[in-house]
Amino acid sequence: MTAPATRSVVVEREIPHPPEKIWRALTRPELMEEWLMHNDFQPVVGHRFTLSGNWGGTLACEVLALDRHRSLSYSWNHAHADPAYALESTVTFTLTPTPAGTLLRVEQQGFSPGQKQAFGGASAGWRDKLARLERLLDAGGTAPTPTPETEQ
Repeated sequence: MTAPATRSVVVEREIPHPPEKIWRALTRPELMEEWLMHNDFQPVVGHRFTLSGNWGGTLACEVLALDRHRSLSYSWNHAHADPAYALESTVTFTLTPTPAGTLLRVEQQGFSPGQKQAFGGASAGWRDKLARLERLLDAGGTAPTPTPETEQ
């Protein structure tokens, strides 16, 4: 018997910042926390990390691939007793330079046909997260983190 096809959420947003600046926000834990979730991320293939949401959930993740300033992919797994919310998925960020900045594409793959509410939540959630990311970038939130020596 063939496994049911999975669906993907795809959200794209052109952001008026260069890929390097967006990359920092995608890969620095302190910046990820500002637009995504609390985490212990490291930009190293094979690194296992968690994302903790203010909704009380925790996601088990692993960095699957990265191509500096171009793409980042990691697993995005949420254990849940209800199959409608239990999710084993992959999130991929793709950055493409444009004349106005960068086209950021987010694709989350792995939603089963019975996960309509989770699928819809992810679609709205990624739109909200990317808006938060853009606000962070607009506010200059990807500047180097001050050290005690530079704060004086």
